[in-house]
Amino acid sequence: MARRTQRWRILSPWRRFAADERGVALVEFALVLPLILLLLLGMIDFGKAFNYWNDETHLANEAARQAVVDSCPSCTGGQKINDWIRTEADTGELMNGGTQSISSPGLRVCIWFPDNTVHSDVPDVQDHALGDPVQVIVHAQYNWLAYLVGQGLPLHSDLTGTATMRMEKPYKADGSDAFWTGPASSPKWDASGTC
Repeated sequence: MARRTQRWRILSPWRRFAADERGVALVEFALVLPLILLLLLGMIDFGKAFNYWNDETHLANEAARQAVVDSCPSCTGGQKINDWIRTEADTGELMNGGTQSISSPGLRVCIWFPDNTVHSDVPDVQDHALGDPVQVIVHAQYNWLAYLVGQGLPLHSDLTGTATMRMEKPYKADGSDAFWTGPASSPKWDASGTC
């Protein structure tokens, strides 16, 4: 019994010191918690951005498939591939933009020929033959951690999905191709947007 009492007296100051350590641990936890939360939210935000980039690449592939045959079976009422592909986006955030994560106007879809002759409705556009490459670029600006800092801080990246395919139907600038169902020199896409 005497040894137990003696041991208690020796450990008593250490127990008081251990009680003081609890306060230090709480302060250390309070200092580390914001960093841990920032890392966690950053990982979630990175996953969201990666998903949007993956969606943009998928949309670029869909638009390129439509553009190489200059056909848009899903387009209605004179709708161009650019407009149709925006409606195919998986989320309203990508479709329209104007949210905290995706700035307005949302997706920008550009369809062009890599030889720098942009396909438009003007009469001097060159004809393009079978096998000519068509490149589709789907672009959106992603704001990082927008739910924490809003759009006030310049924490943003440009997410771009790109697809290149070869023309399967020739495009003639004068609209003489029998494939055209619309007015002359009216392709099924609009190249007026800038990427």
